[in-house]
Amino acid sequence: MTGTDVLRKLFLFEKLDEERLEWLAANGTEREFAAGEPIVRQGEPAECFVVLIDGEVVMITETPAGAVTMTPTSQPGVYAGAVSAYLGDRAPQNYTHSLRATKPSRIFVLPAEKFRRMMNEWFPMAVHLLDGVRLGGMAQRELIDRRQRLTALGTITAGLTHELNNPAAAAVRAVGDLREKVRMSRRRLAELAESGIEPERLRALVDLQEACAEKAGEAPKRSPLETSDAEDELSDALEEAGVEEAWDIAPPLVSAGFTPGLLEKVRDAVGDRHLNAAVHWLAEATEISQMLNEITDATERISSLIASAKQYSQMDRAPYQTVDVRELLDSTLTMFRGKIPPGITLATDYDPALPPIPAYAGELNQVWTNLIHNALDAMGGTGTLTVRTRLEHDTVALIEICDTGPGVPEELRERIFEPFFTTKAVGEGTGLGLDISFRIVSGRHGGDLRVESQPGDTRFQVRLPLAETPGPAAASGTS
Repeated sequence: MTGTDVLRKLFLFEKLDEERLEWLAANGTEREFAAGEPIVRQGEPAECFVVLIDGEVVMITETPAGAVTMTPTSQPGVYAGAVSAYLGDRAPQNYTHSLRATKPSRIFVLPAEKFRRMMNEWFPMAVHLLDGVRLGGMAQRELIDRRQRLTALGTITAGLTHELNNPAAAAVRAVGDLREKVRMSRRRLAELAESGIEPERLRALVDLQEACAEKAGEAPKRSPLETSDAEDELSDALEEAGVEEAWDIAPPLVSAGFTPGLLEKVRDAVGDRHLNAAVHWLAEATEISQMLNEITDATERISSLIASAKQYSQMDRAPYQTVDVRELLDSTLTMFRGKIPPGITLATDYDPALPPIPAYAGELNQVWTNLIHNALDAMGGTGTLTVRTRLEHDTVALIEICDTGPGVPEELRERIFEPFFTTKAVGEGTGLGLDISFRIVSGRHGGDLRVESQPGDTRFQVRLPLAETPGPAAASGTS
């Protein structure tokens, strides 16, 4: 039994009258714990409400990505354990955290059922208020989280739309031109057939066109001046050979690597009588091949963007798995491509030694979105955005989002992670991005989010543990 004099010295009980102090002393017990000894264990039945009398304790919460350890405290009267037992069946049925003695400690232990009865009989109005605050807080937090997720999604929507529009427009344009070129190519083949070209000559012409198409990708890159000189040279050769509209068909032939030497091969293959129609057909077939390549590139770009969007949103993955941080960062940057101003340079510096980590991938992408968006805002359209990864001490993944903006003033660095705190003008920021990012990194992943800043060099640093830990169901506890 604990004496009333001891309980009266604890701030938690100092306002209680003698009768209630005696009730607590009669229904609770005093226990001693050695340094390192657990007082309550996360996940075990929440049977006791515990209060520190003297000594030192530390609270530890296991998350799917590792343990989150609070600062040890020696403040008499701090409490833990079944702190929500007054809610009855609505309270967590298991401890949501662990408490361990870091020095020899004395603990006042009150059974959870006694604590529930005490709260409901002594402070009924307070219980109703606390329950209301709890429910309201849960609803508000859910609303805030949902709004922030929508904000993050809206942040990248414009960029994704812009990025998708470019290859889509290129594909549509190429398909429109392709119809006309295919029609002209069919007519040109019909003209060759009507002029009586021999089948073996036509086969030789088709073989030459296929050879040109294969060599087109291997052709050396030319400067604009070199390209112009090559087109003039080929145009002169075509005119000398009697080919009509030589100036019009020379550019597509040059882009496919066609030279005056190949013109002679065409002449040998089809003869002078069919040379004009054959060269025009080659130019049209070359343009058709180039348009098909454009369509292929455009559709591959669209597929790549969709894959990045899928990776960003994690629609095709389980919520918790081992992921490659570089892939997550790249998918987020892809979403931002259309929103990065032309005056901002993007640099990535990924450590190849960084292994995959256990994480909630979709939630980390939300963190990257918030940090990159803030970095772009800070630079005001000019500067360098750097995304960097490093392996620290073989146990931690360090991810840095860096900008060359004016920096975060020292007096604000402690406040920027507070909910609703923002330095932006009214209507331009909610003050929720860094708060939610901190909770995702720390609460969900057992990591750390901090800022290092000076004018021209601001770094938001995310540290995440590499160690494999029990899955969400096993480590989450009840909260």
